[in-house]
Order: sequence, then C-alpha cells, then structure tokens
Amino acid sequence: MPHHPPRVAYFPDSFHEVNGVAHTSRHFEAFARRRNLPFLCVRAGDRTQALQQDGNVWTLELPRSLLSFALEKDLSWDPAFLRHIPIVGETLERFQPDLIHITGPSELGMMGAGLAWHCDLPLAASWHTNVHEYLARRSDWFLRLLPPPHAQATGKTIEDLTMATAARFYSIARVTFAPNLHLCEMLTAHTGRPCYLMPRGVDTQLFSPAHRTRPAHHPTVVLGFVGRLSIEKNVALLADIHDQLLEMGITNFRFLIVGHGQEDATLRQRLTQADFPGVLRGQALAQAYANMDLFVFPSHTDTFGNVVLEALASGVPAIVTPSGGPCSIVRDDSSPHATGRIASDPDFTPTIANLIANPATVAQMRLAARAYSLTAGWDSVFEGIYSHYPELWIPTQLPLATAS
Repeated sequence: MPHHPPRVAYFPDSFHEVNGVAHTSRHFEAFARRRNLPFLCVRAGDRTQALQQDGNVWTLELPRSLLSFALEKDLSWDPAFLRHIPIVGETLERFQPDLIHITGPSELGMMGAGLAWHCDLPLAASWHTNVHEYLARRSDWFLRLLPPPHAQATGKTIEDLTMATAARFYSIARVTFAPNLHLCEMLTAHTGRPCYLMPRGVDTQLFSPAHRTRPAHHPTVVLGFVGRLSIEKNVALLADIHDQLLEMGITNFRFLIVGHGQEDATLRQRLTQADFPGVLRGQALAQAYANMDLFVFPSHTDTFGNVVLEALASGVPAIVTPSGGPCSIVRDDSSPHATGRIASDPDFTPTIANLIANPATVAQMRLAARAYSLTAGWDSVFEGIYSHYPELWIPTQLPLATAS
C-alpha cells in the first residue's frame, strides 16, 4: 500500500455527455485538481489522442472511430476503441498509477479492467447505471408481442441474466462503490466484494433559489423534469399526468421538460401545456430549476438521481417513485423537514394535485429542500472514496460471484 496519496487512473464510461456518470466524473476530476492529487483521467472525446498535464492531474482524451454507434443522442459505443491500448499503456507507464478505477462495462471500463490485470494493479469499480433494469425496459417492444404471463417471465429472465453478467464483470474489482444502500447490498451479494456508498454531491452555489426569476406566488404552477427522455426514465408517465390533471379540471400548470432522447417527439405531441428547451447547462439550467415549482421525476431505474438533488438545492420539492435511488434522498413525512413526496405511478397525479392545492405546504418544502442540499457537498463524497482506496491492498477472502 502506498504511503502517499494514491495515484489514481480513472476510466469513466462518459465524461462530456449529459448523464450521471459524466456529471460525477467531471466533479471527481475537479476534486483532484482542488486537492492537487495525482489523478489520470482516460476518457473518450473529440481530441486526437491529446494528453494534457496540469500539475498532478493528467487527462488523456481519445477519439471514437467511425464504427461507433449511438446508444443515446450523446452516448456512443466504439467496438474499435481498443486500438488505443498502446497509447493508454504508454501513459500508464509514465503516470505510474497505484490503482485503476472504472465506472462500468463500457469500452473504457473493459480497457481499464484489462490493463489493471495486465499491469498487476488493484481495481476499483463504481456502479452508476442499473444496466439490468435498463435492458429489461428497452426490451418492452419485444415483450409486448408475448402473452402477458410469458412477457413477465421473459422480462424477469432478461433482467436476471443481465445482472449476472454485470456481477461477473464487477467481481473483477477488489472494492466496489454504489450510490445507495440497496445497491451496495445487491453488489456485495452478487459479487462477493465489499461495497461502499458513493452518493452524489451538488453545487449549491450554482443550483440555488437565488436564480429564480418568476414571482414566488405565480398563478401557473411549473412542473419540471430534467433528464434523458427515454423509456427507462418512465417519461410516458409525464404525459399521463398532463392528461389526468386536465381531466380533474386543473389547468393552472405547465410542464418544463429539460433534456433530449428517443421519446422527445412523442412527448412534444402529447404535452400541449409544456415547454421543451432541450439540453441546458450551467446558468441556464440553474435558472430553469429555480423557476420550477415542483420537480416530477417518475424514473424507477436511477441509481441516485443527481437531477433530484439539483432540484432540491434550487428549492424545488421533488415527487419521486419508491424505486431506485431518488427515494433515498427525498424525505416524505408530515414534519417541517419534508422535501417532497414518494408516490407510486398511479398516485403521482393525485399527489401533484394535492400539492398544487396546498401552496403553504409547498413553500415549507422549498425551505426544507434547500436546507437538506446544503449538507450534500461533493468534497465529502470523494473524501469517502479515497478513505476506502487503502482496502484495495488488503487481500479479500470473499469468493467471486457465480453466474447464478
């Protein structure tokens, strides 16, 4: 085990894109810069094999090939990415890392895991995406062709097999990280490796109620959503909520849908009372959050919910599902500390209608949401990661997971 701060080579699935992995990765690199820690980030990007050194922080950005295909509008997979192994190997030899940290089974993650084995370096892996649930939901088009009993069983089989495959990959690592306790328990059970919490932080200066430009008591209630407009985010429920509120005679609302994805066109067609500014970043995104009155996030597959924490920091109460990570950061009770509501899909519309009818409750939640966010800083997240890196040099007696 090194007696100095460990030299970390970090291989993120994405860095420049608009998703949770990229968001966390950018903050991880920024943390290393603030603390002047030896840190190498190997990532995909637009540069042509560009290695940059800024003090102790090195970045190696590598282009994807023409063989790349889109997984989302801004997320690709390159089957030829392994062509970069020579330059990555040379960079690792120069940087002399103590460990490699990967974020998932992408081409970057596979490269990082392979190089850790080749260089005899300890490997850490963090879980950011519920790939098993994503694949099951992406199979809905096929499952709808089957009789209901067979569709349910087939969907469960797809999810179980994907989880088993992912567990085999993550079991290569000596230590794993996950954004909530449920996922930590799941990873430990499936991989036989110790798992530690890696929650998310938020920039409370960027995301703040101070950026609101709408009157506090505007008669129109803005229902906000930020994220990828895709099947696994359960965004079809937004259109159902829209229609159900109108059927209840509630018309003083408007959706603000920030993001893009495969369901963009469908949502634009179905939501007549909505604005679609597309992808926003920086100050524009912060202002969009601050001008929302309620944050509506129906995803069942998010491992944490960065956007939920950003909404809370902006003083916007959140309505989330009881599945996944967002429910672990939203407090739903009758106390003055409640920051939102946790509701099943059928209960989203009644819950929103109740909050629209009770502006005093929403006003109290806005204060509580902001107060909670002030306890969630990025530095504490990455300090926790570094506190567990020493365990990479402690031999584990736990067995590798089996594909059961």
